[in-house]
Amino acid sequence: MKNALWIYVAALMAAGCGSEAPPDVEPSETVAIVPEGASLEKVFTRSLPISGGLTEGPAVGPDRRIYFSDIPFGDDKGKIMRFDPRTGETDVFAEDSGKSNGLTFSSDGHLIAAEGADQGGRQISRWNVETGEKTTLADNYDGKRFNAPNDLTLDTKGRVYFSDPRYLGAEQRELEHMAVYRVDADGTVVELTHDVEKPNGVALSPDGKTFYLADHNNGSERITDPDAPKGEHGNMKVYSFSLGDDGLINGPRKTIVDFGDQAGCDGMTVDVEGNIYLTSRGLKRPGVMIINPDGEEVGFISTGPENQTDPDNPEGLPSNVEFGIGDEANVLYVTVDLSLYRIKLGVTGYHPY
Repeated sequence: MKNALWIYVAALMAAGCGSEAPPDVEPSETVAIVPEGASLEKVFTRSLPISGGLTEGPAVGPDRRIYFSDIPFGDDKGKIMRFDPRTGETDVFAEDSGKSNGLTFSSDGHLIAAEGADQGGRQISRWNVETGEKTTLADNYDGKRFNAPNDLTLDTKGRVYFSDPRYLGAEQRELEHMAVYRVDADGTVVELTHDVEKPNGVALSPDGKTFYLADHNNGSERITDPDAPKGEHGNMKVYSFSLGDDGLINGPRKTIVDFGDQAGCDGMTVDVEGNIYLTSRGLKRPGVMIINPDGEEVGFISTGPENQTDPDNPEGLPSNVEFGIGDEANVLYVTVDLSLYRIKLGVTGYHPY
């Protein structure tokens, strides 16, 4: 980054659900994106009697509240929660989210949700925040139902870019590919790319000329048996694609991060300077990895213990990130395990509106 000062950051936390406070962590040298002394603050942990799953998809609304998904497994209904930074209170916005995952807001103040499988809606939906009414924007491509919409982002023209993998759920798959799509204003669904094994987190650069995509292939869809062991994972990478004036890919895929044998990126976001914030779920180093557009690491926020050895009981795995707005424009919200955290940074987050 230009004008970046090298400082020390005390970053941070064990994210096991219900832990009272992050443990002290030795400071590490990084750029001033993460100011000296910055630390994660837990603002929510699930207390509802639902089982499994994780928190996901934080999105800031025009009311400055942070909306996020609380996704359980199986029969339990997913929720959309809502945290108010002015009061510190969290309430339930939607009792049945359709197993929403990624969330974002449109320029007219509607909440846009990617609803997954495992008894979810398998669609892109739009919520009227004032009335609680939900409508469907898209639920199929060429007449075939989506696999399980996962993460999404909007461009300045209001078009919805979203990933459509399948991680779990017994619903029959209808589409050949796990792909990335775009829903246009008139409801037309366009396939952006299927040059990916299992698409997950998505983001657009502030100038709208680059599309970022996480390939997070955990090796199994766990469709017929949710309790079956996972197979060997495939690609754990982050790609960039150049976009033309029409908002479609016009160049080859470029790998900017390769996590190797570690679990890779889930959700992501960007700041106004074009840096990308990746939720890295590897047991060796779980946290928010901050990279520049060339894939160079320029900062890191730890969210859990390093070098964990029990893959069945991981701690502190982040799932998604979002910047606030207004006086919280430099506050990064992070969903971790069953909780929501925030940390004040030295940069401003980017939002298309």
